[in-house]
Amino acid sequence: MPVRSGIVKNNECPCSFKEDLAMPIRYVDAHIHLSDEEYSDKVDEIISEAANFKVTAMVSNSMDYATCINSLQLARKYRGLVFAALGVHPWSVNNLSEDDLQRTSEFILENGRAGEVLAIGEVGLDYKYKDVWDRQLKVFDEMLHLAELLNLPVILHSRGTSEKIVELLPSYNVKMVLLHWFSYPISLISKIVERGYYVSEGPPVVYSSGIQAVVQNMPIENILTETDGPVRYFKPPFNGKLTTPAFLPHVVRAVAAIKKMNEVDAADQIARNFENFFGAAPKG
Repeated sequence: MPVRSGIVKNNECPCSFKEDLAMPIRYVDAHIHLSDEEYSDKVDEIISEAANFKVTAMVSNSMDYATCINSLQLARKYRGLVFAALGVHPWSVNNLSEDDLQRTSEFILENGRAGEVLAIGEVGLDYKYKDVWDRQLKVFDEMLHLAELLNLPVILHSRGTSEKIVELLPSYNVKMVLLHWFSYPISLISKIVERGYYVSEGPPVVYSSGIQAVVQNMPIENILTETDGPVRYFKPPFNGKLTTPAFLPHVVRAVAAIKKMNEVDAADQIARNFENFFGAAPKG
C-alpha cells in the first residue's frame, strides 16, 4: 500500500535532499494533478511548500468535467503560479456519456475563449483500454478540435500509443504538443524533435534507464519537467512518499547530470522551455 505522508515542513525535501534556498534557481512542474481528490485537503500546503522550493509554475492537468472545474478554480486562486490545463483523460472515457462530453467541451470552450485555459490536457490514447478504443478516438478527436479552435497547446497521455498519436497529429492544426512521461520508442524521438514537439519527464528520470535514455537523446530545448502527482514513486529516493513539486530538484539534478550541464543552467533552460511552449512566463 502507498505510504501516506503529509506535506514536508521547514523546507525539508521529502527525499532527504535540502535545496540551498539562496541558489538562483527555479523549477517548473508542467504536469501535476492538483485537482485530484488525494490533494483536496493539502493544496494550500503544497503551494506554500512549492514556493519555498522555488517552484515558479505548476500546470494543473484535468481528467474529466469535475477536475476541469477544480483546476480552473485553483488557477484563479493561485494566479500566476498555478495554470489550468483542461480536458478528458482516456481513463475517463468508459463512463463518459455524450452529455458529459458536450458539457465538458462547452466548459473548456467558454473558459478558453475567456483566456483562462493554458492548455488542453490531459488528453490522449491508452493501449490498456482497447475495449473502449473507438470511444477514446472520438474523445481525443474532440479534444484536439478544441485545441485548434482555441489555439492552445495539448498535453498528451500516450501509454503504448505514442506512434499512433504522432501519426494522427498532422491531421490537426495544433499549436504545440507535449508528450507527457514519454518513455518509448526511442526511434520516435527524431520525428518528435523535427516537428518541434516537447516531452516532459518526472521522478523516474532519477532511476529509470529508459527515461534516462529519452533525456539523453532529446535536446534540452525540448524537455520540460513534471511530477505527475499524486502518482507515487516507490524507488529511492522517493520511497512512496506523497508526490509534490518538492521532488523537482531531484528531477532537474538528474536531467542536468545526463546532459552534462550545470544544475542552475539546466533549470533555467527548462523554465525558458516552459515559457516557449505555453506562452506563459513562470514567476521569478
